[in-house]
Amino acid sequence: MKKKPVPVTMEHVLLALRETSEEREVRIRSLFDFFDNSSLGFLDYAQIEKGLASLQIPPEYKYARDLFRVCDANRDGRVDYHEFRRYIDAKELELYRIFQAIDVAHNGCILPEELWEALVKAGIEIDDEELARFVEHVDKDNNGTITFEDWRDFLLLYPHEATIENIYHHWERVCLIDIGEQAVIPDGISKHVKRSRLLLAGGLAGAVSRTATAPLDRLKVVLQVQRAHAGVLPTIKKIWREDKLRGFFRGNGLNVMKVAPESAIKFCAYEMLKPIIGGEGGDIGTRLLAGGMAGAVAQTAIYPMDLVKTRLQTCVSEGGKVPKLWKLTKDIWVREGPRAFYKGLFPSLLGIIPYAGIDLAAYETLKDLSRTYILQDTEPGSLIQLSCGMTSGALGASCVYPLQVVRTRMQADSSETTMRQEFMKTMRGEGLRGFYRGLLPNLLKVVPAASITYIVYEAMKKNMALD
Repeated sequence: MKKKPVPVTMEHVLLALRETSEEREVRIRSLFDFFDNSSLGFLDYAQIEKGLASLQIPPEYKYARDLFRVCDANRDGRVDYHEFRRYIDAKELELYRIFQAIDVAHNGCILPEELWEALVKAGIEIDDEELARFVEHVDKDNNGTITFEDWRDFLLLYPHEATIENIYHHWERVCLIDIGEQAVIPDGISKHVKRSRLLLAGGLAGAVSRTATAPLDRLKVVLQVQRAHAGVLPTIKKIWREDKLRGFFRGNGLNVMKVAPESAIKFCAYEMLKPIIGGEGGDIGTRLLAGGMAGAVAQTAIYPMDLVKTRLQTCVSEGGKVPKLWKLTKDIWVREGPRAFYKGLFPSLLGIIPYAGIDLAAYETLKDLSRTYILQDTEPGSLIQLSCGMTSGALGASCVYPLQVVRTRMQADSSETTMRQEFMKTMRGEGLRGFYRGLLPNLLKVVPAASITYIVYEAMKKNMALD
């Protein structure tokens, strides 16, 4: 018969820490006073944020808001000592439970092999070097093992549930990932089991976002290929007249189908290219280049789908009927040959690095400006970062938009044409304005697309326990 586990009490915690109740009380009071440096007798959000910053928590990963919310039990906007003490009590009991679960030998410390085994059981792959860095970071006295005091000090102010997955993710983010940089692809998840779930969350968020903004995408593509001047409203009426509401979603199925393979290829290519280009560390230039090259690989791989989508969106309905996807694909193959599926690829690839560079530079500049002039030197929250991202994305897209117009026109044209020929044809026939046809609906897509992606992605992460 299996023995019931003994309930964990504060006596167990005191024994593991080798301290008396009085010593523990002094320690907790000192920690509270450290945050309450103005001697107000309570903590507000600003004090907790300042305290975490002085503890050298990376500013890009300050969890002050979550810690404040967990401590503020009565929701009065301030944390008194009793609320802070209740949080510390509950957290130390929680940390002791998981410490005991990892310490299978029950010798009062976690050995590297015990930590490795716990991570493997949680489905997390970790090599010897990464394990050594993990232990070294937590182990304060550098004796190669983790005592409960080490464990407590590392996780005491971590406001989320202390599961082995969350603890690893916390260490990974605090110690390995510079998430303040707008990397094309985030580092630090290459060996983590949650990679597939993060890709799934991102894929679903992208699918919902693309479907919601599909009418603007169709409108943009139709405007891009029109040589004669045509306004937005006449084009909307034309699409409605031909296919009614369904016309605004033509090609969206292919657009959604591209999300998963494009993301997966980009992540895999990035992980292979980054060590080759700049080693394991990788500064922002390395990440930008590796991300751009990974984007080029992904773009090339899914490009035939993109070309068929453009043809589907720009072809004329025959008797109110849209051509079947398989028939359209077959016709391109038979009449134009397999090379036709890569028409416009060069201008598409040409815009990747400039777009990423402009997007990144604008994002960092806007974030710095918001930090200096709006937030008074505090770190921007998710809403400000989202706004900066949308603005920088719109600026980057506008700068490389002429290449996008040339690409779309090459895709839609069934005759043989080069990038130079298409460029000269547009310049002679329409002037500079021709290179910006469809820009308005493209910019109108930015805010809803980014917002929907962000909201759905965050909701998916919570449902999949990825926070």
